[in-house]
Amino acid sequence: MCPWCYIGKRRFEKAVAVLREKGVTEPIEVTYRAYQLDPTAPAGASTPVRDAYAKKFGGRERADQILGHVTKVAAADGIEFRMDIALRANTVLAHRALHRALETGGPALQDSLKERLLRAYFTEGLDVGDAATVARCAGEVGMDADDLVVWLDGDGGKAEVVADLRGAMDREISAVPTFVIDDRFMVPGAQDVDVFVNVLERVLAK
Repeated sequence: MCPWCYIGKRRFEKAVAVLREKGVTEPIEVTYRAYQLDPTAPAGASTPVRDAYAKKFGGRERADQILGHVTKVAAADGIEFRMDIALRANTVLAHRALHRALETGGPALQDSLKERLLRAYFTEGLDVGDAATVARCAGEVGMDADDLVVWLDGDGGKAEVVADLRGAMDREISAVPTFVIDDRFMVPGAQDVDVFVNVLERVLAK
């Protein structure tokens, strides 16, 4: 849901690309952990993001200013935001699906699903709180969509999401994006590419 998570993801990826250009060959494995900015968002009931921002920030004019700003920042990082059609939804199904991707296909598949869900939400105006939508996105990146629907209909991934949320609390993480690197360095926010490069170089040097 947080636009800075998408922006931060892209900047981190660019930082890894910079390291590769510098000749760094050590493996850098990325996994995504669940965090809900608004766990009270009702399941199965999406609402326009513009309306949610207007309610939170004091009116449509202020909401449009904020959304316009992040849209421009995203564009500079090569991401298209369509916040005028984005739908605020409860994200727990998406987080559970990301755990399923990690479980069945490892970090690479999880990353593919993460990217697909971000595009679905920020660019395509799809309801990522809807199980059918999440499953369709999963199918597009090579997962078994029918299997995922059955898995989500049960308890699959629920314990893992709870564990992620507890892990965030234990690390005193209160905002996203937050990058935890080698479980020793914590980088909050969608930092500039060179910040990520510097942190990764420090970790790899040790």
